[in-house]
Amino acid sequence: MTKELFFQAILKFVLGIVLIGALIFIPAGTIHFLNGWVFMGILFFPMFFAGIVMMWKNPMLLKKRLNAKEEQSEQQFVIKLSGLMFVLGFITAGLNFRFGWFILPDWIVLAAIIVFLLAYLMYAEVLRENTYLSRTVEVQENQKVIDTGLYGIVRHPMYSATVMLFLSMPLVLGSPVSFIIFLAYPVIISKRICNEEKVLEEELQGYTEYKIRVKYKIIPFVW
Repeated sequence: MTKELFFQAILKFVLGIVLIGALIFIPAGTIHFLNGWVFMGILFFPMFFAGIVMMWKNPMLLKKRLNAKEEQSEQQFVIKLSGLMFVLGFITAGLNFRFGWFILPDWIVLAAIIVFLLAYLMYAEVLRENTYLSRTVEVQENQKVIDTGLYGIVRHPMYSATVMLFLSMPLVLGSPVSFIIFLAYPVIISKRICNEEKVLEEELQGYTEYKIRVKYKIIPFVW
């Protein structure tokens, strides 16, 4: 671990809190938005502790996760679409609370919190199983195909986890309107997966055979 990596991680973490908090609470017109605080808590507390663990146990993995600069134009477009989805979704959630458009029952919010936390655990397991994971589409030096654990069930368990995470977010915030916006994510991520698999087939030895063994991309027996 280096001081540079430490300060980079802390800076991104704090900026994330400020940005997402602003996108939620400013449109809500108040800080008295309980669902917003619950969401911020279940998002950033696990993220903080996961970052601490990676910083001490696997700083190289943390460095990869902090590197979000895509070189490929197709993936840059996917990231821009995802960013637009998040901005619109969070702002809409705040406005939904402010103007009381639709109020979800507590049991749906609670169920969404449980799904969100389970998805976080799944995400952590994927990071444990595959230390080659980065936030960009690339094949790293000495990388090999991972085909055990969750990777023996679907080819992209990280995206399985993010679909669960992102579709539960608007429900934790109590906004069915935002949920409709976040339904764009599976469509967006399908484009990323198609490009990523093309890169992996061309550059990662054994990936074509792995695709034959593990038929499903993110949802077992479905897709």
